[in-house]
Amino acid sequence: MAKYQKYAEYKDSGVEWLGEIPSHWEFFSLKRAVNKCTNGFWGAEPNGDNDLCVLRVADFNRNNFEINLDKLTYRSILSKEAENRLLKKGDLLIEKSGGGEKTLVGCVVQFNEDFPAITSNFVAKMTPSMSMNSRYITYAFSHLYAGRVNFSAIKQTTGIQNLDSEAYLMEKFCFPSKNEQTQIANFLDHETAKIDTLIAKQQKLIELLKEKRQAVISHAVTKGLNPNVKMKASGVEWLGDVPEHWATTKLKYIAEQIVDAEHKTAPYFDDGQYLVCRTTNVRDGELRFEGSKYTNHQSYMAWTQRAIPYAGDILFTREAPAGEACVYDGKTPLCLGQRMVLFKLDKEIILPEFLLYSIYSGLADNFIKQLSQGSTVTHFNMADIQNIPLFELPIAEQEEIVLYIISKLNKFKKLVDNANTAIQLMQERRTALISAAVTGKIDVRHWKNPNKNNNQEKMEHST
Repeated sequence: MAKYQKYAEYKDSGVEWLGEIPSHWEFFSLKRAVNKCTNGFWGAEPNGDNDLCVLRVADFNRNNFEINLDKLTYRSILSKEAENRLLKKGDLLIEKSGGGEKTLVGCVVQFNEDFPAITSNFVAKMTPSMSMNSRYITYAFSHLYAGRVNFSAIKQTTGIQNLDSEAYLMEKFCFPSKNEQTQIANFLDHETAKIDTLIAKQQKLIELLKEKRQAVISHAVTKGLNPNVKMKASGVEWLGDVPEHWATTKLKYIAEQIVDAEHKTAPYFDDGQYLVCRTTNVRDGELRFEGSKYTNHQSYMAWTQRAIPYAGDILFTREAPAGEACVYDGKTPLCLGQRMVLFKLDKEIILPEFLLYSIYSGLADNFIKQLSQGSTVTHFNMADIQNIPLFELPIAEQEEIVLYIISKLNKFKKLVDNANTAIQLMQERRTALISAAVTGKIDVRHWKNPNKNNNQEKMEHST
């Protein structure tokens, strides 16, 4: 923030987390900045007569503090129920129930649309007072939320966080004049938009790298590495030609055992030492432990009667989502949860890593899509899993392909990691810029929008 000036004089706010504020700014509770907080209403199933847009927490865009318009919900709302709840441009929406393990309840976004709408019962509307700039208050609330100032007003009940909005609005904050609020809001709109553009470019880069990663895997396990090898028709339209010396086979012919982990009884979770591997634990070719569930030795022995997973086995998800897989390294003792499948391979015929990359090449997905007329793959039947098409080729060639893919993927991972680091730094800068502007740590009163001429600025200032 070194390139921005500070105010000439400051005064102590008396609040430790806020520190000093510009001497001419006022300091009072958030409750004075809004007229009132009105709870929302969910209504009934839409019937075509009283249908009205009901905005949910799921509609919050937590990046730009506005509303996402892509999946709006409509409910049947009677006129008397909507009367005091209808939103106007500039109203704020505050999340009153929700949150999660990593996010607090209490996010605030701005409603800036022309269509009629109300909030759901988990969201309340707040109308800014006449002396307040709506966008400035939105940024102020984003600063408070990022600093977890709302934490003391949260009540936890059975996993759901509820915000005591009355208690939260009693928190004090600093406010300049409305004209200065407008200037700060315009400055932040412009500067955060620039940061968001840079973030979007990095996100696009990540998507392109993922597409390139997929292309490398698909080509290597279906075409091989030798560009001069003689090819033959695979007999499958979507697969095209394959190396002539490769034999087409199916999973059931090269797997010693394919075990469906569907249990007659639901898994029993406790503090035991055995991981219950669920579909949430298998993502992008890796075994992940976020949100893991564990069980005891008795349950482990009961659930592994058909097969105990050993190093080199493949863990495969039937659904939720379908088609995720990883090679089990044997380090963490585990049994399989619902919708999981275990492949025990004949390693003299196929390497586990080669099979893994074959799965992620699209062989499994495209095969199932062909069976279901191209629809999105949401579930794999056991019969379909057994018939997933694969290739049988020399082990030495499989090893060469696996090493090539690993080398390429390591390079892609480094590039993706760099892009994610850049995104994180830009997001941190965005948060810091908002914080500095709305708390008066930087003075932007003389900032001019480079995209507007003087006449436009005068007209905006006069309104």
